[in-house]
Amino acid sequence: MTTEEKRILLARLVRSTRFEEFLARKWPSEKRFGLEGCEVLIPAMKQIIDVANAKGVDKFVIGMPHRGRLNVLANVCRKELYKLFNQFDPDMAPEDEGSGDVKYHLGMFHRRINHLTDKEVELSVVANPSHLEAVNPVVCGKVRASQFFDEDPKGERTMAILLHGDAAYSGQGIVYETMHLSDLPNYTTGGTIHLVVNNQVGFTTDPRFSRSSPYCTDVAKVVSAPIMHVNADDPEAVMHVCNIAANWRCDWGKDVVLDLVCYRRNGHNEADEPSFTQPLMYKRIRDTPNVLKKYSQQLLSEGSVTQADIDEELKNFDDILNKAYQDSQELRTVKLADWLDSPWGNFFECDENRVPLYRPTPPTGVSESDVTKVAEKFSANPPIKVHPGIQRILKARRAMVEAKTADWALGEALAFGTLLMEGYHVRLSGQDVERGTFSHRHHVLHDQDVDGKTYNALQNLSSTQQKYSVSNSSLSEFGVLGFELGFSQHNPNSLVIWEAQFGDFFNTAQPIVDQFISSGQDKWIRQSGLVMLLPHGFEGMGPEHSSARMERFLQMCNDNEDVINMDLIDEQLADANWLICNVTTPANMFHVLRRQMHMKFRKPLVIFTPKSLLRHPKARSSFDEMVTGTTFQRVIPEQGSPKNVKKTIFCTGKVYYDLVEEREKRGLNDEVAITRIEQLHPFPYDVIEEEVKRFPNSQIAWCQEEHKNAGGWAYVKPRLSNISKKNVGYAGRDPAASAATGNKKAHKDEIRRLMDDAFTL
Repeated sequence: MTTEEKRILLARLVRSTRFEEFLARKWPSEKRFGLEGCEVLIPAMKQIIDVANAKGVDKFVIGMPHRGRLNVLANVCRKELYKLFNQFDPDMAPEDEGSGDVKYHLGMFHRRINHLTDKEVELSVVANPSHLEAVNPVVCGKVRASQFFDEDPKGERTMAILLHGDAAYSGQGIVYETMHLSDLPNYTTGGTIHLVVNNQVGFTTDPRFSRSSPYCTDVAKVVSAPIMHVNADDPEAVMHVCNIAANWRCDWGKDVVLDLVCYRRNGHNEADEPSFTQPLMYKRIRDTPNVLKKYSQQLLSEGSVTQADIDEELKNFDDILNKAYQDSQELRTVKLADWLDSPWGNFFECDENRVPLYRPTPPTGVSESDVTKVAEKFSANPPIKVHPGIQRILKARRAMVEAKTADWALGEALAFGTLLMEGYHVRLSGQDVERGTFSHRHHVLHDQDVDGKTYNALQNLSSTQQKYSVSNSSLSEFGVLGFELGFSQHNPNSLVIWEAQFGDFFNTAQPIVDQFISSGQDKWIRQSGLVMLLPHGFEGMGPEHSSARMERFLQMCNDNEDVINMDLIDEQLADANWLICNVTTPANMFHVLRRQMHMKFRKPLVIFTPKSLLRHPKARSSFDEMVTGTTFQRVIPEQGSPKNVKKTIFCTGKVYYDLVEEREKRGLNDEVAITRIEQLHPFPYDVIEEEVKRFPNSQIAWCQEEHKNAGGWAYVKPRLSNISKKNVGYAGRDPAASAATGNKKAHKDEIRRLMDDAFTL
């Protein structure tokens, strides 16, 4: 290294070290998960950014756990120190809405000039919960989206940097799930640089008890990533491997791992006593000078700097810290929006005080000519040789187009196609989504004679359409759902959809649902329009292929069951933490997907999608239900004109069709009304009230095919009771531990009892 490079390294070590020392003095009892023991991380990250920036990378998306996060925000990303110090004040009230989060989970976005390269650099640290590695796929998805919209397929402009702890890197499966996406065509980001802060301990657990491999980084061998182990107390060696890593990633577009072998000077947090469990290690640590002292002595001894140089560097940064602390005392509130990691520019329409204005969502219908154009393209014979079964499917589609009707696959395709022609990007991802788990979609057709030759009709609608990305994913839920969430956060003009193979398969991605999707806006002011398609329905297929666990999603909704919300529709949507739907017609599927892009804000959307309804002869919609002037129906009222209604059954999803068929068999068309609730959250009180008033003398019942301790019952009952001012009866399966029976006869018996309960007057 040149003398100038050594001086820069020293200055960066001063900032990294003195920052932690300042926090320790000012707030000795506060948790901050400091970087003491691996202060070299800050110069390491800055070196990687400098080298990659010089080679053309100008956007860096960073994911990391809580250890060292405040230091990274301050010294790598240049977060205003006074705003950071303000987070330590326990009396500061939030200026904007939301629950907020602890300071060591927060993210940020910053654009500045890199003074070493004289090039602009954009830095984004993605907010992360205490699920240490959960942010990994979110970061990679965000990077992929940036590369897509920048037309940067090789990842030459945007790069991911992921930080890890040693115990988490070897112990958490999401690390593997994310790394094995790295070379898949629709998920690659051109390589990620991984920095492992190897404390040689995980909370209180020694490595010999936390992993079976010699090194914590051995998981990276599955993608043949280069792994470099380096002594974190040798800063120049660290800079050397950082240069190699940055050049490797930029030149070869592959992942690379740096194992910074260091220590953790304090306990897991600053109030923790590590000597309870690692007494000998911490005797050694207490006797070990920090890396700044070691490196300062090295430079003094070789004559690269003088003591006056070091003292001046220390004083300059101490003055900056003290000034920022004084400035922080002037603040009276905390502004959560200051910590946003994914700003969307001018997407939100605001008043003069920058308060978002929630304009009504326009009707989501389109011209009949556009519906017909997409339908004809989607059903036309492709310019490749396809399977005879595909030919029959396309022929059936053409017959539907001629009759101006749509089944489920066509309704979905019409939503995608019309959005694509309006300039919205559509991305559909998940296991087997190209064909569809139930062989209904067939968006990617395969030539029967030429390997790898395919045709995608929705990618060939017009020369001016936006790109349609559809891709079968790896057999991963946690990793792929996190990836798609990250993709959705980059640009609001992208309809990003993740489909589970079966609805209950989302449960292996539960941390993404709980920590990011359901609560991300409340904690981090971060909106997302991600759509989750969860196949759901009881058809006798057993416990693992029936329920998408609707009750879990409804339990996490942020509305109050004791408050009847009659706000305008868009205000309700804007206030909701997410939207929960269980639609029963292709037209409503068409509208709810289009609504995602036409709302003036973004919300996650969870749709419980059908299985048997995909081919049900009654589950059809006319093109007239999708043309200009039509829109999404939150509730579909009783379709007939019953004259002597004694019972109104409210339901959601596939069970509606079973109820209608059974009502016909029992001759109860005049005595029982059946109303479908298509949007469960926000709960559509206004439309429900109209339906209750329509049949004022009838009993009220809720019918569901799920067990009583599952499905919508616990959520719907108090709301339905409050708006109707009546007792709400229940018709459905009894409570059970298992989601569904696997016995065909038991399944049929349950349906019979369910129908008897529903139609008992």
